[in-house]
Amino acid sequence: MSATRDIRDTAEIGLIGLGTMGAMLALNIAETGHRIAVFNRTASRIDAFMTEAVAEDLARNIVPARDLPELVAAIARPRRILLMVPAGRPVDDQIAALRPLLDEGDVIVDAGNSDWQDTNRRASEAEAAGTLHLGLGVSGGAEGARSGPSMMAGGSERAWTLLQPVLELAAARFGQDPCVAHLGPGGAGHYVKMVHNGIEYADMQMIAEVYGLMRDGMGQGADSIARTFARWNEGPLASYVVEITAEVAAATDPDTRQPMLDVIADRAGQKGTGRWTVIDAQRRAAPLPAVEAAVTARVLSGEDEARGRGAEIFGTAEPLDLPEADLEGALIAAKILAYSQGFTLLAVAGEEEGWALPLPRVAEIWRAGCIIRSAMLDDMATALRDAPGERLAFAPRFAGLLRSHAPALRRTVAAASLAGHPVPALAASLGYLDTLRQARGTANLIQAQRDRFGAHGFERIDRPGETGFHGPWGAD
Repeated sequence: MSATRDIRDTAEIGLIGLGTMGAMLALNIAETGHRIAVFNRTASRIDAFMTEAVAEDLARNIVPARDLPELVAAIARPRRILLMVPAGRPVDDQIAALRPLLDEGDVIVDAGNSDWQDTNRRASEAEAAGTLHLGLGVSGGAEGARSGPSMMAGGSERAWTLLQPVLELAAARFGQDPCVAHLGPGGAGHYVKMVHNGIEYADMQMIAEVYGLMRDGMGQGADSIARTFARWNEGPLASYVVEITAEVAAATDPDTRQPMLDVIADRAGQKGTGRWTVIDAQRRAAPLPAVEAAVTARVLSGEDEARGRGAEIFGTAEPLDLPEADLEGALIAAKILAYSQGFTLLAVAGEEEGWALPLPRVAEIWRAGCIIRSAMLDDMATALRDAPGERLAFAPRFAGLLRSHAPALRRTVAAASLAGHPVPALAASLGYLDTLRQARGTANLIQAQRDRFGAHGFERIDRPGETGFHGPWGAD
């Protein structure tokens, strides 16, 4: 009991889970001057973390706790406790263990990649118990957690008010603007983080497709590809993902002295947030073709035996020749379209869930710290503010860019398809654009087919607003 009394009320905030992300975020918070109490189920990890804290001269702002009662006792009221544990059941288990130790008005902050619907449920359960719950999407990886992540908060105003001073100091900054915001109640923050990750899937896949064209179609080596991406990172494509693409393409394997990319297996993992985004978009009837294509491509990447067999049966792709400007233009156009799809999904979800998501602010907090940070996001924030309710692709700034670069996307997709190179996400983005610019499409045929086989009825263009018409399919 003496140890508990010695540290009682000495910390401003607590954190549970000292894995890579949790440890980095704890050091970040300590560095901002806030005193933080930390706990990890495995005691040896606490010791290792404190060694790191001593090395960084931050131990004075960190209070290690050896069990949950000690952690809770160390935090001044109202207590604010960050959970950095795996999403799903571990979050529920940790909340269940904490709840008997908490007082009315204390806040649990789930800072993992939780399903937004779980966050809605946990917020309701917390309210019933007299405590508060904040769902916090954190983006930026371990590097971002340490130096300043982008953070997307969802929960009650009271919960946000209690956490705001700590989170704004820990967040990344774009100029002087902290890249963190309260986006709505319940699961709003985790929902926005989910869509962020969906856009991330599309962005990475489209870049990988262009890399594949350069490597397999044009015979370029990793060094040449690295230089190209480094040049692109100085122009409209300037972004974190393009920057690290140049970096990883330039890296050399210390064991074989070959390009690092050439010794990495062609199988990409996923944690599920991209798939969640696609499922949610389908449920809301909000088209998200670039993300759907990216998720499918990741799944197919794991089917390497089938792909090898396919190469034996059908042969491999042929060489192609594309100017660098076309590849760059294709990525510019496809990137705009992927972001536009993501923001449209956010708009639909915000309306359906009653969140009133501040889309310009979402774009602003993505300008630094997060994985999809991009030079385009500042203009996107302006476009979303100037024309609320408008698709991002239709905003004057981005419509102009699409008119300039869509021909390059079209040439790239056409050349790749003719030579047999897979570009599913680039092609999906092009198909999305072409569908958007087709004032009269072909769904009239689908309506007729559905009425013919199922008597589902259809609308007529000469009688707007009326439904339930049927065709003369059964007439003599």
